[in-house]
Amino acid sequence: MDSTELIESFSEFKEFKSIDRETMMNILEEVFSNMLRKKYGEEANFDVIVNVDKGDLQLFHYREIVPDGEVENPNLHIAYSEAIKIEPDFEIGEEVTHEVTMLDFGRRAILAMRQNLAGKINELEKDGIYKKYKDRVGEIITGEVYQVWKREILILDDDGNELILPKMEQIPTDYFKKGDTVRAVVLRVDMKNNTPVIILSRTSPAFLERLFELEVPEVFDGLITIKNIVREPGERAKVAVESYDDRIDPVGACVGMKGSRIHGIVRELKNENIDVINYTNNVQLYITRALSPARITSITINDDDKRADVHLKPDQVSLAIGKGGHNIKLASKLTGFEIDVYRESVEEVEDVDIEEFADEIEHWILDELKAIGCDTARSVLELSVTDLVRRTDLEEDTIKEVVSILKAEFE
Repeated sequence: MDSTELIESFSEFKEFKSIDRETMMNILEEVFSNMLRKKYGEEANFDVIVNVDKGDLQLFHYREIVPDGEVENPNLHIAYSEAIKIEPDFEIGEEVTHEVTMLDFGRRAILAMRQNLAGKINELEKDGIYKKYKDRVGEIITGEVYQVWKREILILDDDGNELILPKMEQIPTDYFKKGDTVRAVVLRVDMKNNTPVIILSRTSPAFLERLFELEVPEVFDGLITIKNIVREPGERAKVAVESYDDRIDPVGACVGMKGSRIHGIVRELKNENIDVINYTNNVQLYITRALSPARITSITINDDDKRADVHLKPDQVSLAIGKGGHNIKLASKLTGFEIDVYRESVEEVEDVDIEEFADEIEHWILDELKAIGCDTARSVLELSVTDLVRRTDLEEDTIKEVVSILKAEFE
């Protein structure tokens, strides 16, 4: 292998690894200098000239001309009688320049040097990847699925760098196959055996925050601030937003006209239900908004224990808790309060005997109702109009009139 072939191979390696020209030249010069010092000694005077672009390499060895018989180190000095054979005009004290070729080192030394160079470039490449992604933690990365395993997915970025998306960082309904394009946020960068391992996530709140920045210009520009995000990936998320500009409705801006802005985010998150609420320093109001869509009757706050007792009507309890308990769990995380839900007891209104309505309803109608066991006003109201028509000989219009009279009593 001559010098041109050697440099060409290194140049190709440089292009593949995307190392800049100046850095590549410095590495080559260092590696060749080390090889020269190993062969000729530390004191030897050399110049290493590398042109990576052209594939040129020149090694020059400089020795001082000394009188015959005074050569102490042949790597540093050359006898005058030997020097004038190269150039008759040489004088004692001048320097003789000799170009060293690859053939002077032997194949074994060249192979060792190549391995050394490959090792240095590999270390530099790893360090570059580590620094690049360390500065991009929290940013969205788009890559292509290269390999799918049981516990993780291998993704390649635009430069061919390997990224890892673990199973636990995937939305439960995510399904990817080789060649698919994936968007995820850089969660962290680890070093294992001196190799950078870039971990991605699609379940991190940071991923949802970056998606809002992409879809909502006001968030990207800082006109709307995302105060907090909590998620149950693939199920539900709550996002508290705030705007310091009174002219901007933060919730409306995030949702968009007819949900146009948030629909893209929901699709990316596999139909994750996203609640966007207005942030406030008023704890009671904040908890009320966090438990949306449930309507709260009253709240008791205990700031010392960070607990909140929430009272709701019976038909609102299931809305407050949500499917799988996600709504109340996320509301607790969002507000920082442990929320306990209490069903509000409904005060029973005294029932009224149906005979009390004899002055408004004809007796034969009352008898029909009592015949089917409806001897109080509430017992009649508990049945639908359809059931009453089916179980009595009364007309539908008559039944509706009776129901109207009975309801008026309780209203």
